[in-house]
Amino acid sequence: MATEIKVEIIQRQAVKPSSPTPHHLRNYKLCIFDQMTLPCYIPILLFYPNAADATSNNVMATNERCQHLMQSLAKTLTHFYPLAGRIKGGTVIECNDDGAEFVEARVKCSLSEIFEHSDAKMLRRFLPVEPESREAGTGTLLLVQVNLFECGGMAIGFSISHKFGDAATLSTFINCWTATAHDQSNMLILPKFGAASLFPPLNFSNSEQLPSMEVDKEKLEVDKEKLMTRRFVFDASKIAALQSKVTSSVVPKPTRVEAASALIWKCKIEASARSSSNMLGTSLIRPSVFSHTVNIRKKTVPPLPENLVGNLVDYSTTNYSHSGENTTVIDLKGLVAKIKGGLEETKERYAAAVVFDSNEAGQKMKRYINRIKKDDIDKFYCSSWCRFPFYEADFGWGKPSWVSSVAIAMNNATALMDTRDGNGIEAWVTLSQENMALFESNKELLAYASLNPRVTN
Repeated sequence: MATEIKVEIIQRQAVKPSSPTPHHLRNYKLCIFDQMTLPCYIPILLFYPNAADATSNNVMATNERCQHLMQSLAKTLTHFYPLAGRIKGGTVIECNDDGAEFVEARVKCSLSEIFEHSDAKMLRRFLPVEPESREAGTGTLLLVQVNLFECGGMAIGFSISHKFGDAATLSTFINCWTATAHDQSNMLILPKFGAASLFPPLNFSNSEQLPSMEVDKEKLEVDKEKLMTRRFVFDASKIAALQSKVTSSVVPKPTRVEAASALIWKCKIEASARSSSNMLGTSLIRPSVFSHTVNIRKKTVPPLPENLVGNLVDYSTTNYSHSGENTTVIDLKGLVAKIKGGLEETKERYAAAVVFDSNEAGQKMKRYINRIKKDDIDKFYCSSWCRFPFYEADFGWGKPSWVSSVAIAMNNATALMDTRDGNGIEAWVTLSQENMALFESNKELLAYASLNPRVTN
């Protein structure tokens, strides 16, 4: 279906802050976590039905909505002024008001067609830039593409530089923009800056301090054409059943994310083992490392503000090794316990830290990178955006009927999102084509998750 849909770019233009950034705010320092983040864009898509179907009597025409978005974006950028700047030297954003990029596009189909067949490759066409673009580290930090469908529906694609912030930062930005779009100053939660003072950056000129912090992408990625991304949906009843199944004395109340992550990890292990069996003739369960992103804002003592801008994330890592050859003996409850233990360890580490040591964090990251570079270990990655209020994003014509992640081309990666009701989970899983064929046919997985069902409008 991806090749059949025509996306026509109507115009591209720079949107600058409505008020110039004061001189004393022209240099915004990145924190150490920003430095250690790969230069790529965080992508998200918000789909809105035809505004004419909205209950409000004050329905905007399409061209009015685009103008409304641009004008409110310009006002929002006065608060998020670093997003209108450019990164210099890997340590500072020069807040020069060059602006964000605003793209308007027309799509030759209806939203219902997208919802019927939500293809991962097709969804990328609704973004203003490829998520993997290295321009995220040197070029425009924020790009927005407004996709206008023949039915009158709309999809807004956001691409925000990962060097500037994480999913929580993206959520804060969207919340600020929607409040500005409604002129709701009483609802406006402004961003907080200053992460660099809490988590000081490292000096790149000191090779001993940070010799090779960036992950070797060739170790984490393969050719995009060899990767396959699939969407799996755990509805509320199935995720509740899975949580019940993996409950144990060690983890008496597993969360939705812990339960889904563990099942996905287990099925990935099994797919890797079966793939090895196909190549070698004998089943081989390789050791694996499972890395889960952790929002540390709530983990520190005292907690950091949720609207603190930056990459305030760390990685919870846990290992699995297997001595036997029979994949059926992989203990799902044991994997849940491992994930839970890794998350608790990360929480305890930040709760106990009186003063953050950037040098120690740098060395920890180097050890992690060296660990995942090993060829004899399977590396699995998971990022959860659950509980971020993306489904509340109302710019003036209602809330989105669907919020979709767009998977970055990274082998063995999983991105988790809430379903619209907030109780289920959508998992976007990326694997090699061979492993995906094995993964998506796993009966235990399909007992709890549906493979790319129709999006409910």
